[in-house]
Amino acid sequence: MVIYGIYIVSKSGGLIFNYDNNVPKIETEKKFSYPLDIKLQVENKKIVVEFGQRDGIHVGHVLYAVNGVPVTGTQMDDGQNALEYLEHKENYPATLKFGRPKMTTNEKIFLASMFYPLFAIASQLSPEPKCSGIEVLEADTFRLNCFQTLTEMPIRCELFDSNLKSILEQIEKSGIANI
Repeated sequence: MVIYGIYIVSKSGGLIFNYDNNVPKIETEKKFSYPLDIKLQVENKKIVVEFGQRDGIHVGHVLYAVNGVPVTGTQMDDGQNALEYLEHKENYPATLKFGRPKMTTNEKIFLASMFYPLFAIASQLSPEPKCSGIEVLEADTFRLNCFQTLTEMPIRCELFDSNLKSILEQIEKSGIANI
């Protein structure tokens, strides 16, 4: 089992701590001819696929490079606007690299604030007395485990961070059952 990230959420639903451990970088590079059979748009200062999935490129994926030139935001590293470059027929065939967008800190805060109300509702609706709420949430691409601290307060210091990283390394080497 791989642990991709650790999130610590307060009782009020605020994100206290997050650590991205082993997030896989999924990128797909394909050669395209003119006109593009996918629709691109600017969203959150990034160029994303709006319509037209194919060959591992999905809606929501971000454009990372055009013909090997990295794209930052909407600009290629050589100074050209990537969308304007892709509008011209003479620039084809073009090799485009797409990948999953990285979660921003704001998106992590948003997700944390959404999870806690679901956790609280689940614990209140459960027919079991003193139910602890959501323990595991499984989907086809991930498994989210929810653990509660006994003190209901995480301890944040350099020792916490170094021990967390040490535990994650042990899990990656030997598996979670051996810890």
